[in-house]
Amino acid sequence: MDGAVVDVAISGGGPFGLMLANELGRRGISVTLFDEKPSTAFNPQANATQARTMEHYRRLGFAEEVRALGLPDDFPTDVAYFTRYTGHELGRFRLPSAREARERVSSLSGSWSAAELPHRVSQKYVEQVLRKHAEAQPGVSINYGWRVSEFIDSQDGVSVTAQEVQTTSRRTVRAKYLVGGDGARSFVRRQLGIAYKGDAGAVRDFFGGRMFAIYLRCPQFYEVVPFAPAWMNVTFNNQRRAFMAAVDGRGEFAFHTQLREGEKEEDITDKQALEMFQAAVGHPVEAEVLSRGTWTAGYALVAESYSRGRVFLGGDAVHLFTPAGGLGYNTAVDDAVNLGWKLAAAIKGVGSPTILDSYEIERRPIAVRNTGFAKQFADSIGLYTPKPGLEDNTAQGVALRREAGAYLSGHGKAEFNIPGITFGARYDASPIILSEKRPPAEDRPDVYTPTSAPGGRAPHIWIDASTSLYDLFGFEWTLLRLGRTPPAVDAITSAAAQAGMDLSVVDIASAEVESLYEAPLVLIRPDQVVAWRGTRDADAQCTIETVLGRRMSGLEKIANEGAQDTVSTNSMHA
Repeated sequence: MDGAVVDVAISGGGPFGLMLANELGRRGISVTLFDEKPSTAFNPQANATQARTMEHYRRLGFAEEVRALGLPDDFPTDVAYFTRYTGHELGRFRLPSAREARERVSSLSGSWSAAELPHRVSQKYVEQVLRKHAEAQPGVSINYGWRVSEFIDSQDGVSVTAQEVQTTSRRTVRAKYLVGGDGARSFVRRQLGIAYKGDAGAVRDFFGGRMFAIYLRCPQFYEVVPFAPAWMNVTFNNQRRAFMAAVDGRGEFAFHTQLREGEKEEDITDKQALEMFQAAVGHPVEAEVLSRGTWTAGYALVAESYSRGRVFLGGDAVHLFTPAGGLGYNTAVDDAVNLGWKLAAAIKGVGSPTILDSYEIERRPIAVRNTGFAKQFADSIGLYTPKPGLEDNTAQGVALRREAGAYLSGHGKAEFNIPGITFGARYDASPIILSEKRPPAEDRPDVYTPTSAPGGRAPHIWIDASTSLYDLFGFEWTLLRLGRTPPAVDAITSAAAQAGMDLSVVDIASAEVESLYEAPLVLIRPDQVVAWRGTRDADAQCTIETVLGRRMSGLEKIANEGAQDTVSTNSMHA
């Protein structure tokens, strides 16, 4: 209603905004969300939900609901490379179906010890689940068809004006904070005068330039293609390079091809769009174009700042990826989880308001890291070009296909077997982490070494075949007491209670868990990140005040300026 007063206003109803609404709503924070689209996404958009994101969905109680969506339960989620889809299969990186992921997850250890495995599902389905669960929270109002048109940040709150897209109706809400999750062309970010920094124009044979996207229906595809189905289907030839994700496993696809010299997006008819798809298939299949559009590949951009005053940014509004590795949407979900519990802590008075400075300190370096990894993957596939004769039915053609297949299979494994990226993000420089001095670990996409050193994801282990350690954590803070004779925790529980911290104490006698965590006492944040570990709680007051941001001066934000920043200094306003 016009004139409403809420805790948080959100501009943008994509994965970041909807996930943030869920995180806040579960904590009793009132939220009003606006998005100019008529509803959740129609186009498939992102297609890969990483394991860490699925762990967050499990924490919120709807991981299985998400895993049941998209492809059929037994559909292979392989990444396959072809000259053309009916031509020659060059290579394939095999990945488990949804059913196999459920069956295997509790038997995995090491880099892939996780509460959930990845799931290949289009963003359009995920957004529907996120919206449903956000709207189920009594203090959350989701408003599609409304565009934020103005906001004024004052010392004690933000006045936010939204306009209905189809009419001239306007509404104003008063919020303690505004969060802009309104995408690459973020109105909120531009109004704040915050620019992107990084690589804004990588040119590649593929994944570097204008991309033409077609959402289409073609059941005939599975009739004419002689190879096993795959989730991701990539063509490699000199005429029509493309990647195509299976959306429903029955004939709907998200097809993306790079525009070649002389192809202008404004001149392409539906008939020509269909011919692009047919060229990649290598057969005159019949198909229905459901929607079409263009986007630019080659971005590796991170905003120079994540906030101004009481206004915060997240998701594509602060980082733009070339979608190699599927990192953009998953990084956005992690943003929302990180910001959500901190906003709630600040609003409730449990955490100091300066705890919100840690959002940028923690998340911006991860965006720089992840856009860098995505750029490496895009270079790997986009700068590798087909050699003349690749499609010929000759001995040379066979040899060229064998060579390309070996390279592309290796690339597929490098791009999609990424536990290091998925689980390895760390917040060692954060002022709300009681970090320990330790040798810097190599940050590799394909290797994740579990460690309970404060600043990273809590090491995971299965308690039994159906119970993840994470299932034992409280929704807010968790104090693990490990071993058969763990230390007393009266001091830390008393300090937590005095601060208003919702702390669950979990006793686990298992020697295996104690060995994994290397300390009998471990404090886990609401986002399942280790905040502190120790052998006794003698410095309990200091520990609790630190993790709640009560010992931050507000000056720690400058720490982010010294963080390793691999993006270039070129800036742009998108």
